[in-house]
Amino acid sequence: MCGIAGTYRWPDGKAVTDRLTDTLAHRGPDGAGRYSHALGDGEVHLGHRRLAVIDLSGTGAQPMAADGLVLTYNGELYNAPELRAELAAHGVRFRGTSDTEVLLEAWRRWGTDCLPRLRGMFAFGVFDERTGELVLARDQLGIKPLFLLRRGTGLVFASELKALAAVTGGSMQVDPAAMVASLLYYWVPDSRCALRGAEKLPPGSWLRCRPDGRVERGRYWDLRQVAAEGRERARAGERPDLAAVVEESTRRHLLSDVPVATFLSGGLDSSYLTALAARDRPGISAYTIGFRAEDARFEAMPDDLRHARRVAERFGVDLREIEIAPDVLDLLPRMTYHLDEPIGDPAAINTFLICSAAREAGVKVLLSGMGADELFAGYRKHLANLLAVRYRRVPRPLRRGLSRAVDRLPVASARRGYRSVRFAKRFLSFADLPEETAFRRSYTMYDRDELLALVDPDLAGTVEDVLTEHADVYRDNELDDFVNRMCLADARMFLPGLNLTYTDRSSMAASTEVRVPYVDVEVVRAAFAVPGERKIAGRQGKAVLKEAAASILPEEIVYRPKGLFSAPLRAWMSRDLAPLVREVLHDGVLVQSGFLRRDALARLVAEDAAGQQDHAKHLWHVLTLEYWYRGATSGVGHNPQLTA
Repeated sequence: MCGIAGTYRWPDGKAVTDRLTDTLAHRGPDGAGRYSHALGDGEVHLGHRRLAVIDLSGTGAQPMAADGLVLTYNGELYNAPELRAELAAHGVRFRGTSDTEVLLEAWRRWGTDCLPRLRGMFAFGVFDERTGELVLARDQLGIKPLFLLRRGTGLVFASELKALAAVTGGSMQVDPAAMVASLLYYWVPDSRCALRGAEKLPPGSWLRCRPDGRVERGRYWDLRQVAAEGRERARAGERPDLAAVVEESTRRHLLSDVPVATFLSGGLDSSYLTALAARDRPGISAYTIGFRAEDARFEAMPDDLRHARRVAERFGVDLREIEIAPDVLDLLPRMTYHLDEPIGDPAAINTFLICSAAREAGVKVLLSGMGADELFAGYRKHLANLLAVRYRRVPRPLRRGLSRAVDRLPVASARRGYRSVRFAKRFLSFADLPEETAFRRSYTMYDRDELLALVDPDLAGTVEDVLTEHADVYRDNELDDFVNRMCLADARMFLPGLNLTYTDRSSMAASTEVRVPYVDVEVVRAAFAVPGERKIAGRQGKAVLKEAAASILPEEIVYRPKGLFSAPLRAWMSRDLAPLVREVLHDGVLVQSGFLRRDALARLVAEDAAGQQDHAKHLWHVLTLEYWYRGATSGVGHNPQLTA
């Protein structure tokens, strides 16, 4: 796992690439490399920062050049042994044992046709000295990031947006549409970028730059097609052996020349992976988190630690417990810097602190249960949207009466929060809406009118564009299975836009690599071959995954209520962060610039403080947005005023 960067026919390309690469030093503290080559009236430069995981010797160093091909690569190929054997059978002789060399030789033999063969997480740039072409590519599901910026016939790319911002002299403007999208979702969709001009290479795609200035794009993997093929497999009565698929993926994700550990929350997903990993790596380490007792009580958070301890004891796992009582005032600006874009999920802090503790213990690689909820319908929103279909059959007068009664209930008192009331209010906020709108409202921060009331009136058209984009993505399939429609939307938007993004940035900020065995092409194929009624059975989410896990995990772990990989936001807001919320309300740059309307923001603060509504997540994201925006516009020589 590494940081990659480069320029293609870009002014002062060598100095720019050096700065790009230096900005990514946290992603690869084990080594650095540069490559330069003349290209007509310009040049190409590639940079690399190395986190050594496979082949720790110099034969794994990058950029890797051999016989006219040069590669800078970030990621891991879990089927590298099979590809190596196939290439060797064709006469390829390898110098070392790295998957980087396997990828380079696979590209030499098959070009872009090698991409569908790759099983792993990756983003890379490969330059052909003979043709003068540079190709960028990104993995099928968007696990690894790749940002790029084109100007004229030139291009600059990097693993993180902050690197592009650092080398463009403040000329990159904040994109208000991305800011609006971030307010809605609390993250920026993969289709958008927080800074104008920059873009994210889409998952499952490649881009080719030619010396004559032409740019060609291609897609080699389409999640919609995979879901459609899964539907046909399900109709044909095919039942994938999910236990075998997950076990095989986990085993592949353990491939490493350095120690590997796991995240272990005590929930189903991480417990299943940890149990499987412990079969292959007896005594493997696992990391879990807990919160200050007073914070956990205020938030009414379940005691996940005891479940993690039970799993660790049963499978001989060396459990490392980390209490999260962070100095959030200090961590907030640090996290907004590392996250690249405004992301309001406090789980990013958890990931960073776990990875930091692991790194201090000498661990570079961890396995995470990320992705299982999206693929197997494990979130509360999935069940809630199914229940909403039934709720809409209740006579309207009864629904109105219930809604009025719940609306009067407080979500918190001075000493504790009421989770059941928060859930009820959330459910009733979308239960009466049409399918796509209800699904969006079940996990986003605001409805249309609330969002319009919060932002600059001049951004009304932008709000409509953002809402339309969600509708277009959600409806862009031919699935007749409601549950799998939700899973497909999550896998296309929620997973790459939020969970994979904060996991990559938070882990790499601590110079560690997090692998996600559920976000694997074979697991995804199996997931979409499972009909919705086997994912949500009765009121049980992830039912089919629980069936698979029941062969190895204790029943009380498999069927326990879902935990939360989150943080005690209400406690933080009422204590640590209350002064900061007041500051942002009265003197924040987002309010001063007019992007946020002070009266609407003041209403959120007042309702939350009174315990009338739970706006802790909304206010946390306003803080992250404020700090991100300050960083994005400070010292760059342009007016921070946002315009549509």
